[in-house]
Amino acid sequence: MRLNNYILLFSAVSILLSCSGTHKIPEGDLLYVGHTIDIEKGKEDKKTRKAIKSELDELIRPKPNKSILGMRPGIFFYNIYDTVKKDKGFKHWVKYKLGKEPVLMSKVDLEYNKKVIQNYIENKGFFNANSKADSTRSGKKAKANYQIKLNNQYKIKSVVFPKDSILLSQEINNIKENSLLKVGNPYDLDLIKNERTRIDATLKERGFYYFNENYLLVQVDSTVANHEVDLILKIKSDIPEKAKNQYKINNIFVYPSFNIRRDTIASRKMDTIQYQDLTIIDNRTVFRPIIFEKTLLFKKGDLYNRRIHNLSLNRLITLGTFKFVKNEFVENNSSKENQLDAYYYLTALPKKSIQIETLAKTNSANYSGTELNINWSNRNTFKGAELLKISAFAGLEVQVSGQNNGFNVYRFGGEASLTWPRFISPFKMTSGSAYVPNTKASIGYEYQLRTQLYSLKTLNTSFGYIWKENERKEHDLKVLNIAFTSSNNVSDLYKEQIAANPSLQKVIDKQLIFGTNYSYTFTNTMLQNKKNNIYFRGGIDLSGNSLGLILGANDYNNPKTILGVPFSQYTKAEAEFRHYYNFNKETRFVSRIIVGAGIPYGNSKELPFIKQFFIGGTSSIRAFRARSIGPGTFNGNETTNSFLPDQSGDLKLEMNAEFRGKIYDFIKGAAFVDAGNIWLLNEDAEKPGAQFSNQFLSQLAVGTGVGLRFDFDFLILRTDLAFPLRKPYLPKGEEWVIDAIDFGDRTWRKENLIFNLAIGYPF
Repeated sequence: MRLNNYILLFSAVSILLSCSGTHKIPEGDLLYVGHTIDIEKGKEDKKTRKAIKSELDELIRPKPNKSILGMRPGIFFYNIYDTVKKDKGFKHWVKYKLGKEPVLMSKVDLEYNKKVIQNYIENKGFFNANSKADSTRSGKKAKANYQIKLNNQYKIKSVVFPKDSILLSQEINNIKENSLLKVGNPYDLDLIKNERTRIDATLKERGFYYFNENYLLVQVDSTVANHEVDLILKIKSDIPEKAKNQYKINNIFVYPSFNIRRDTIASRKMDTIQYQDLTIIDNRTVFRPIIFEKTLLFKKGDLYNRRIHNLSLNRLITLGTFKFVKNEFVENNSSKENQLDAYYYLTALPKKSIQIETLAKTNSANYSGTELNINWSNRNTFKGAELLKISAFAGLEVQVSGQNNGFNVYRFGGEASLTWPRFISPFKMTSGSAYVPNTKASIGYEYQLRTQLYSLKTLNTSFGYIWKENERKEHDLKVLNIAFTSSNNVSDLYKEQIAANPSLQKVIDKQLIFGTNYSYTFTNTMLQNKKNNIYFRGGIDLSGNSLGLILGANDYNNPKTILGVPFSQYTKAEAEFRHYYNFNKETRFVSRIIVGAGIPYGNSKELPFIKQFFIGGTSSIRAFRARSIGPGTFNGNETTNSFLPDQSGDLKLEMNAEFRGKIYDFIKGAAFVDAGNIWLLNEDAEKPGAQFSNQFLSQLAVGTGVGLRFDFDFLILRTDLAFPLRKPYLPKGEEWVIDAIDFGDRTWRKENLIFNLAIGYPF
């Protein structure tokens, strides 16, 4: 590196290091830069001390200004403008959005934090612990220091539950086997609170509608033994009599056309419909009673159960028909028994609505673009909460960089769908989850024009079921799925490419898919406080099996046809698994693996093009252009100089790993490694090296890179810069190209550096 480069680098670092945030600290004050916690080693294990320190780090206030390599950009931006007179505008945005006010040592209350620490560790059973607090200074900066001596942690010697003969005590005793309080475990106040919550939740499922966890008292006796406690669970003596009794459901009233103003019920003449256990009160017949019979899970005479109560409310909400759902239970005083009348007040959404939206999008082929959607909806179409939806769309997709630059894609089309909020089937199908099961039928059309190449017309229709067991598990079964694709406007350029690469013909061949597919999704990524989150999606796609049996299709050289078009016959399966390891709220390590296989048989020699596997691109192996890898060791890039063909395969293996962390405010960074490939099931003379073999692991493409994510809440803009580490299509022994990496070489950068611009995270 030349001397002037060293000088430039030194100057840049000097400027950055000068942004430590201390030059405008008021006289007599210091910049607060954080705290240290020192827990003296005692009898407790290292894991316990580490967990306590981690929790205390979150409790201590205030939080210092964030720093990057000793710099505090928040303070830097805050100090750019001394005063900002307006509550909006560029200066206000710089000072209060990008900038952060310096946290001063004068704002740190050491004694308060000491009390917080002492309270926390005592709640964890360290009754004899003690703590100290002081501060240290370095120049214009100060740090708080906390020293803790835990001493001995008290453990649970015994847990005593109520023993009197009343029904409430008996029920509490019946559920003590599932208690969170275990003999021998450390004393923990949070666990005691959770035990009260558990008992309350369980009693609410056993009819105790008026019971409350605050009616439970846990006495702690620490005098029974050396560093041990007895926990004595008691029912408070002054609880209401109602809280001791179980209640059953009596009458169930439904107001489907409820106005938010409660008094309108009495002022308007209502019709009453008695339907099984339901009393439906309405001024007009807007909804058929079967909706509520399928949605409300309580039956007359059932014990009150909060779980069933919440399930019913959730099912009413997920119908997608009601704007407001209100519910109350009123004690029935006319009965000698303990009974509750249930009331459901429902305010419907407007029956018809129209929505216009514009989207920015990216796809797996590395195209970016925009789309206009117009959606018209008719809720409660046949008075059964059905949703009729008709939509039209038009869009443009372009490839900003790469060999497909200039081959733009124009799309337009529409879809009509009808969704019933129940299973429509000759077989008995039920769902007791909080989510209403749906039966959906749809028909759609799309016209896609790839400029200078060809156009495709696709007509599809489907009928199937979508249902969720709970918020984590979802099923999607399309009993019937038909798709017909044909082409026209095939250009001379594309015909020339077909002559050089005959496999491109399959892209424009007529295709008829007549089958069934099913997918299952499990995810717990909505749980924010877990250390580990997972996502799994698996699916199977079957086509042409019934037709193949009926028509006797068993020879792809002489395929059977429907209306002159050969139908596809295949089985395709694909599974995707993701794992999220959360270091904290802002930092996580994410990994993904995708495995897929498609097997053509009978009437088909190969999978339909739209069902084949592709790899590479903005959300796949980012060091390679979209759909430019494989199959196997075959190099499809050499087949054309005009545009990049979509290289496809019957088998797929992809693995990704990405480390994500927050850099500053809305800017997040990532470092990643991707690997994978696709293969053909059968040998293809036109694509040497494409067939799958036991050498598949040595044929993986590997790439790495870094990226930035700009999180604007409503939009996540992602940029990735990647380069290959392994190119499977190079001669044997030369696939790894790590030694050839040279960022200073312009030719290397042009041939290897891939810039990806996308919306949203890759996985």
